[in-house]
Amino acid sequence: MLNGTSAPEFILLGFPELQEFRFLLFLTFLTIYLFTLLGNALIITISNVDVSLHIPMYFFLSNFSLLEICFTTVTVPRLLEDFLTGSHAISFQACIAQMYFFFFFGTTEFVLLATMAYDRYLAVCHPLQYPLLMDSRACACLALGSWLSGFLTPFLPIAFISQLPFNSSNQVNHFFCDTDPIIKLSTGNTFMADMMVFLVSAVIVLISFLLTVTSYALIVSTVCHIPSASGRRKTFSTCASHLLVVTIFYGTVIFMYLCPHSGQTSDMNKVVSVFYAIVTPMLNPIIYSLRNKDVKRALEKLLNQVKNKYLRHRGKASLL
Repeated sequence: MLNGTSAPEFILLGFPELQEFRFLLFLTFLTIYLFTLLGNALIITISNVDVSLHIPMYFFLSNFSLLEICFTTVTVPRLLEDFLTGSHAISFQACIAQMYFFFFFGTTEFVLLATMAYDRYLAVCHPLQYPLLMDSRACACLALGSWLSGFLTPFLPIAFISQLPFNSSNQVNHFFCDTDPIIKLSTGNTFMADMMVFLVSAVIVLISFLLTVTSYALIVSTVCHIPSASGRRKTFSTCASHLLVVTIFYGTVIFMYLCPHSGQTSDMNKVVSVFYAIVTPMLNPIIYSLRNKDVKRALEKLLNQVKNKYLRHRGKASLL
């Protein structure tokens, strides 16, 4: 047995009170997952295919969509398997791996959201210098830095958690291996593990949040100095989609990880986790496509190209 644990696996309880609806839940989460994959894949495709979208804003958006696909894939396939088979067992190694990748992609998402806010700040507040400040090399470095920071950040807290002894209950009151419910199962001294998770989460969330808020405060200040109302609306509309995503993601995660847990039930934590880990990645393509004229235009152009290719192919087939 690894790490002094008497059980070779954990049991993810998931949603025990809803077991009679597990097939309905399976279909619901499968639909959400497929929509998330298709929606974010479509954002990536049109951002790379349409030449007019080869600008920093959509470069970061395609990175963000790829990140959303990875983030939701950490938890949903495993959850779907549990609903379908009724088996909730997960090995200690797989649990630690799931925890690491959830932390990895979550951290990357925070850093990338702050990077996207910085990009909008430069575009709005320094439009003349923007092409020089945010060239292709700067975009690549910022995106790589976001992914690298997410990759490195979880090592220390996950290392502390992996060394905890688990000698009693192995039932995890969650639908995936999150840090808090796993730490609660340990029979050893969890102070350092709790403190490390809280400190790392606080540093990542608060620093990225402050950078994002600062960027938007400067953007609002600049927009307020634009003389015409139409000019103010047009300028701020380029930031509206990103600001909405930031509000949803930060709000749920801050509630989950940085607020006191004394008044929160396990069921409430699971509901909030479902929202930010599963539902939010599905909403992002909707938010960016419905509120972004460039994305809608590029999508219409792509669909027309596919339609024309199909009609040409059909015409050639009929001639043969």
